[in-house]
This record gives sequence, structure tokens and C-alpha cells, in this order.
Amino acid sequence: MNPLLASKQATVHIRGLGGYLPERVMSNDELAAMVDTSDEWIRSRTGITQRHLVAPDEMTADLACKAGKQALDDAGLIVADLDALVVATTTPDMIFPATASIVQAKLGGQGFPAWDIQAVCSGFVYGLAQLEGMMRAGMFRHVLLIGAESMSRIVDWSDRNTCVLFGDGAGAVVLSIGDDDACGIMRSVLHCDGAYRELLMAKHANRGRPPQSGQSVSMNVDAAGVSAIHMRGNEVFRIAVNKLGEVVTEVLAANAMKKSDIDWLIPHQANIRILHATAKKLHLPLERMVITVDQHANTSSASVPLALNHLYRQGGLKYGQVLLLEAFAGGFAWGANMIRWSRK
Repeated sequence: MNPLLASKQATVHIRGLGGYLPERVMSNDELAAMVDTSDEWIRSRTGITQRHLVAPDEMTADLACKAGKQALDDAGLIVADLDALVVATTTPDMIFPATASIVQAKLGGQGFPAWDIQAVCSGFVYGLAQLEGMMRAGMFRHVLLIGAESMSRIVDWSDRNTCVLFGDGAGAVVLSIGDDDACGIMRSVLHCDGAYRELLMAKHANRGRPPQSGQSVSMNVDAAGVSAIHMRGNEVFRIAVNKLGEVVTEVLAANAMKKSDIDWLIPHQANIRILHATAKKLHLPLERMVITVDQHANTSSASVPLALNHLYRQGGLKYGQVLLLEAFAGGFAWGANMIRWSRK
């Protein structure tokens, strides 16, 4: 173990934050000209007014780089200071290599480990839990964690029940070992139940087939196509609200805290109805919940770090405040992180 790295008693802090949204903005009215929907229909059912979409030549790694660079600048670090880089994404640039390796190269880094996490919309929450454990064990001192998505590339733009929901973007944090034991990441809880996987999924695009006996060998891909999101919305909604309520109760109990101790709830931005139902279940005033779904739509693994960065840039975070991050995703995968804010 590197003697410069922390002991198991060290705490992990968010040292820097960043975010990036593509330049193109699609309003509900523009979307209504493409599919049978309306601004009123979208607003009333989702709370969404617009979403950002990647340019044709803009990839998930490009979004991640811009958010990651802002987080590094905010932390006062450069890429050479990093011990690891992780990208949570559902929409990687390639099957392999990992998008994180592309981001590493684009940022000018080399040598340190870089890998992707795939837990769909819960990817960032899973990443925080994973990295906090690794950092407390002494493996890393500074890590860049990014949630980045190009969801518009896997949306069926003829399906009004799903295409209205999603947008593109990236959010990032720099995690660092610190000496303020009163603050930092306090506890995380994670869950998954694969029995629900068919309620929300996107099947593999261009899935190839191994050659059969006697067949000539050709390129191992099916006809070109894009894997699109399929969702049984009513069932997902019901389960999501219940599981999010349960995981919040669980992480509070793990930290011997009460609902009233939460200063900010920073949820996955899926749908305004889910956000309102979760707040009601927790008896939490909406004023203490960060809501960005109206402007960003559902950016999957990028939504929690984008919401956190939005609150930070608005000056809403104060030293010692308790933040609760939570997300629910296809899989079904869900989880929560409890953090006591340490930036002064």
C-alpha cells in the first residue's frame, strides 16, 4: 500500500464538481411536431419542458470530458493528480474499450486505472459507494467519477411514452481523501432485483451470431439498427416510489439519523410525479429537494451529479449540511448515498 494514501479510518470528500449539457435544446413544442404529443401532455405527466441533445459528432466521452475538466478545475487538480477515473454510463462510445479509457486519453492522462460502471440510472450512486470503499481501503487518494449519457441515441423517437422522457448530459465529481472526519461520504446502500428487468430495458443492438457448422464466415453482425428503450411505465412508477422510500429509510437507519436531518434530497431526475411521490412518502418539503428534470429531462446516470452540480453552482450547499443522493434504475437497481458536505 502506498504510504501516502489514507488508512481505513480516513474519510472521502467531494472536492470538486462539474457538469456539461449539449448545446442543442429540444423544446416540447419541437418534439410535438415529430410525434403525437403536446407541451401540455408532457408537462402534466413528466414535468419536463425541454431536453438537451448531443450533436451528430458528439459522443458520450466528449460530454464526460467537459464535465470532468470542470470538476478538476473546481478541485484545483490536474489529470496527473488522479489515481483513478470512472465513468458511469448506459451509452458507451463503443462495446470496448471502456468509455473511461477514452476519457482518460482525451484529458491527457495515462497509466492510472480507468473503468466503466453500468447500473443505468443508478450508475453514479453505485460509483460513489464503490469508490468510497476503495479509497477508504487505501487504494486511491484522488478519483474522478463521471456520469455521462447520450440517451437520445437509444430512444425510439416514434414512441411518445418514452421519447419525451430522456436527454443527454454529464456530471462529475472529484473525490479526495480528507482529514475532516466530521464530514464526507457517510454511508451508502445498494440493491438490485433482476426479476423486474423486463419492465425497463434496452436490448443489445446489432447482436451477432457465432458461425454454424458448414457455414461460411462473414461479418458477425445483424442488420444495422439501434437498440431502443422499452418501458412499462405504470409498473415502474409504482415500484420505484416504494423502493426509493425504503432505501432512504435504510440509509437513514444505517447512519442513526431521522428524515428531519436531511438538508437536501438529490434524487435521480426521472419524472416529476416520482419526485413528488417520494417527497410525500418521506414527509419532505419540496423546497429541500433538488429538481432539474424540467430543464434536463432524464439523463440516466448523469442526472444525480448534474442535479448536485446545479445546487452547488446556485450556492445552495453549506458546510455540514446532510445530502441524500438516491436513484432507481432498470435492472431494477437502486441505492442511496448519505454525505455530510465538507466544502466551506
